[in-house]
Amino acid sequence: MLTARLGAAGVKGILFDIDDTLVDLEFAMTTALRDVSEHLLPGLDEAGWQRFGRIFTHETTHFYDRYLAGELTFNEQRLLRGRAALGYFGVELADGEQAHHWVSSYASRQHGYIRAFDDVGPLLDALDAAGIPYGAVSNNVHDYQRVKLDAAGLGRITVLVGTDTVGAAKPDPAIYLEGVRRIGTDAGQTLYVGDNRLLDAEGSTAAGLLGVWLNRGGEPAPDFRGREVASLLELLA
Repeated sequence: MLTARLGAAGVKGILFDIDDTLVDLEFAMTTALRDVSEHLLPGLDEAGWQRFGRIFTHETTHFYDRYLAGELTFNEQRLLRGRAALGYFGVELADGEQAHHWVSSYASRQHGYIRAFDDVGPLLDALDAAGIPYGAVSNNVHDYQRVKLDAAGLGRITVLVGTDTVGAAKPDPAIYLEGVRRIGTDAGQTLYVGDNRLLDAEGSTAAGLLGVWLNRGGEPAPDFRGREVASLLELLA
């Protein structure tokens, strides 16, 4: 039984990151980006679109860090990332109506593409059947992530801690520990699973939890000595 297996490992509860852990945010982002940018980049080939998406999702996260630090609004960081990706291909997104339309169109399209990964449902089913508490801790605000979870069909994740919940962002220990408190476990008995090696696996471990790196893409990290899985279903093994 899952309860016995996790109990033998000293695990009494599980907390999850959301973006690219439970929800395939990269798919939603890159698909929406293409929808709202094709008229600006006519004739761009598939390799070009992959590069475009890579810049927006992975190479401009310093703008998101500035949002977390309170230097930018959420839409400001989103617009700066879009400008950087478009600028790589020589397209300038003008201030005013064009920029507003691009950001608002992207936001609405992205929401429509939100979906959970295939391994999420079976794991949550098993946790529910075993009576093991779980929740989510995210580096975004609560209400925005609540909408995202619900759109992905994950309304049963009722415990959700956002950056505004405790006024802290990962890797501050306070945000992980608030999740632990809310699911009613102890830090040393709680897995924290996420796709970001530094913020999720190492950050939660430093806070006293049992950090697990969800490395879906098989990213090489020879210096990483922590717990690592390629799929959430490995947690059932």
